[in-house]
Order: sequence, then structure tokens, then C-alpha cells
Amino acid sequence: MDRRQVLAGLMACFAAPVRAQQEGASGGAADPEVPGLQLGTPDPFAPEDVRELARALAAEPYTAPQRIPEAWTSIDYDQYRAIWFDPRNALWNASGKEPFRMDVFAPGLYYPTPIDIAVVENGEARPVLFDLEVFDRTDQFPDLPIDETLGYSGFRLRAELERPDVFTEFAVFQGASYFRGIGASQIYGLSARGLAIDTAEPEGEEFPEFRRFWIERPAPGAKTLVVHALLDSPRATGAYRFVLRPGRRLEIGVEAEIFAREQLDHVGLAPLTSMFQFDETNRHRFSDFRSAIHDSDGLLIHNGAGESLWRALANPKTLQVSVFVDDSPRGFGLMQRARAFEDYGDLEALYHRRPSLWIAPREDWGPGAVTLVEIPTDDEVYDNIVAYWRPSEPLSPGSSRRFAYDMTWSAQSDHATGLRVLNTRAGRGRDGGIRFAIDFEDGDALPDDLSKVDTLVRSAGGGELGPAIVERNPETGGARLGFSLFPNEAPLVEMRAQLRMDGAPLSEVWLYRWTA
Repeated sequence: MDRRQVLAGLMACFAAPVRAQQEGASGGAADPEVPGLQLGTPDPFAPEDVRELARALAAEPYTAPQRIPEAWTSIDYDQYRAIWFDPRNALWNASGKEPFRMDVFAPGLYYPTPIDIAVVENGEARPVLFDLEVFDRTDQFPDLPIDETLGYSGFRLRAELERPDVFTEFAVFQGASYFRGIGASQIYGLSARGLAIDTAEPEGEEFPEFRRFWIERPAPGAKTLVVHALLDSPRATGAYRFVLRPGRRLEIGVEAEIFAREQLDHVGLAPLTSMFQFDETNRHRFSDFRSAIHDSDGLLIHNGAGESLWRALANPKTLQVSVFVDDSPRGFGLMQRARAFEDYGDLEALYHRRPSLWIAPREDWGPGAVTLVEIPTDDEVYDNIVAYWRPSEPLSPGSSRRFAYDMTWSAQSDHATGLRVLNTRAGRGRDGGIRFAIDFEDGDALPDDLSKVDTLVRSAGGGELGPAIVERNPETGGARLGFSLFPNEAPLVEMRAQLRMDGAPLSEVWLYRWTA
């Protein structure tokens, strides 16, 4: 499985949730004409069992998972879209008492690995049995072989987010170790992963997979849903516990332990994957009717020293990796700050409704680096942005590492401190340089007299910076910082800017990497 196959698979599941919403998602009693998801014979289960499974699995040589028949993965995209889950068959739909519903996804196309799903209740786990009859199909879906290797490719979770008795989706687990979430009234954008291994390394990236899931049956009136997962890959295994709390924003608590089969020098914890094609900094490279195309526009870091860093995203012409060395980070995430429809002008993709995702470690993660990978792309269908925490200490064979963090999927992007960067613009200036205009938000800390504001603008890697000017932006009420970059012959220039007053930070730190 390579990066392009994984990312194509993520896009394939975009269409499926929409159809389920359109064709009904109420929580009434089950229709006697639909089978509903059926459960198998129970086995004893305790949460610690997942950790023991991962530990035992890591002590054995890796065994590739059984794949479904090749005929299922040979279908095309339109054929895969011709089969979808009938939400009347959802788990817990028949009783109508539980506050959540679970749907499943069909195998095939980009999803060759069946996953095991079980429901946990009273110390027992009962497997969710595969049944093709829980899906609706059109005549475009081909007649494919049915055998014991088939299984579901993932699942979707729904709850009453906006209206009583209407169960709206809020999370999807499908494809490798990918999962995505949304708050109420949002639409899917960026994704998260359980683990990243060797991202952007010349030898290629390893994609661990969630192989088994255990979902605890929620009590009536419960606000959270607990999901356990077993991760496996050629060089590592993992035990995960997710606690999902849907609502205006989706909160997911993650507790995990990774076990190394082999030496792991490049591990990414809490990895995030997003898409950035263009905005006001590189608009000239693309002929498009829209103002911007991106699921995220910046990486936000609240580092261990208490600084708030905003790194505007870029779509470089060659692969680039940025490393933000830190010790005990307080949080990081990929944000979507442009929230107005006119920021994009897209009636279909609705990028202004895509979520931001913030990662807050629960404990001291020690030394390491927030790592940002930016991959060139000319098409919005491929995610090209990856961000994660890379610990300094590698994992040796037979060792393990525990970590925990909280995720917030929402429109919020003020998790750090100081006046936020609202937008970054760049283009050729009349002085022959590249003119940058950085808009900071208004706030009580911003004085009426902007002459009291100091600017700290620096560059590294070559080039020269022109004088910095701060002026009021009447549209935002905040301050705009403007300056010119003269790169000369430099192929790359790192820039850093911040508004300050009386020697103290007034805004978060703006970071940008310019490349020739």
C-alpha cells in the first residue's frame, strides 16, 4: 500500500456518508424487512486484553492480513459508489434506546483488508457478522464472489447532534489507521491517524493498519462512546482506546501503547493529514474560479516554552520537511482559519465548513519535534500535508511507549495565546521584491495607536528584508504587518515575525518558508 492508494481511499469514503444522510438516518424501530447488523457468539473481553494482544503480536514475526478476493479490488470508483449501507440496519437502531448508531462500509476498491468489529457488553465481546444484505446496491454494482474472506472495511458513528431522532454522523474509521471527525454542522476535511512510520523517508512510508475494533455498547443517555482498537504493521503493533464525545465540537480522548517489532527511528505520534493547494500566497500558480482551496491553512504550535507559533502552509514545488524542535509541547494542530464562504467561493466543497484539529498531550512528551511535511500537489483530491510529533528517543525492538492526548475537532483556532494571524498574502511588489501582508486579528490588547506596536521581523537562509510597516486594516479592525523579501539568489528563506509591545509578545509568532 503506497501513499497515493491510501489517500485515494480516503476520498472514496467522502461520497458514502452523504448518501446515508440523504436516504434516512432516523432512530426509530427497525423495519422487519431489513436484517440489521447481526452479532455472533460472545467471548470474554477486558480492555487490558487489547494491550496483551498487541504485546504478544509484537513478539511474533509479522503476518500480512488476509485480503478479500481480487475481483472486489478490481472494481472502479463508480462501481464502489453503487453499494452503500442502509442506515435502517445500523447497530442499535432496533432498540432505539442507545444514544449512538453504527454503520459499516463495504469492502472493495481501495480497501482490500477486512477488519474485525465486535460489540462489548457485560464483559463479553460479540463479533459483528458480515452480511452483504445490509447494503443497498444499484445495477451498476457487479456480481462479485462471496466467500469467508469478506469483511467490512470500516465503520461510521452517528448521534443526535442537531435534531432529536435524527442521527447525524460525527466520525469515520476506514482505511489503514485513518479516522476523521466533525463537530455539528461541519463537513469532513482533514484526517487523523493512529501512527505514522517513516513519513517522507527516501525508503518509503509504512502504513500501520487498525485490524480489530471493540465498541462498548453505550448506556441510555450516555454522552460518550468508547472504542478499542488493535493496530498492526511490519515493524510495530499498538493498543488504542478512544473516548468520543460528539457535539458542537467533537472531542476524542486517545490512550495508546506502541510495541516495536523492529527498530523504529522515525515514529509520528498523533499524526494529522490535510490538503493545501493554494491561497493568497500562491494563487498565481493556479487557474481556478475559486479564491482558495485548502482543508487547513496553517499549523499552530503551543510549544513547551510557552510560545504560540503559526506556520502558514505552503504547496511547494518539491517535497519539504519543517522541524520545530521542542520539549514537552503543550499542543499543536492543523487549523482552518478562513471561515467565510467568500474565502473560497465553492458551493460544493464548502471549505469554510471544514474542521480544525487540535492535539493536546495529557502528559510530558519529553524532547522531540513537531514535524510538518508539505508535498507538492496540483489537485485538491490528494492530501499533501502531514503534521505529527516525532519523539527524539527511538523505539528499540521489544520495547514499548505509552502516550495519551486529547483531540478537538471544531471551528475553533485560538488554542494558543496572543493575537491570531488571520491571513497571509504574498506577491510581487513594485520595489522588485516579494511583498508580504500579514493580517492579525483585533483584540483588547491591540492599542488604538499602532505606533506603540513594535515589530520583530527576521529571516534566515539568505535574502534581505525591507522595512516593516504596521497599519490598521479597516475590514478586520486588526493590524496588518507588511514588508518585502528580496531573496537574491537564495533558494530558500525562513521568516519569522511577531507584533510586540513594551517588550512583551502581543501576537503569536508568524512563520513562513519561502522557496524559489
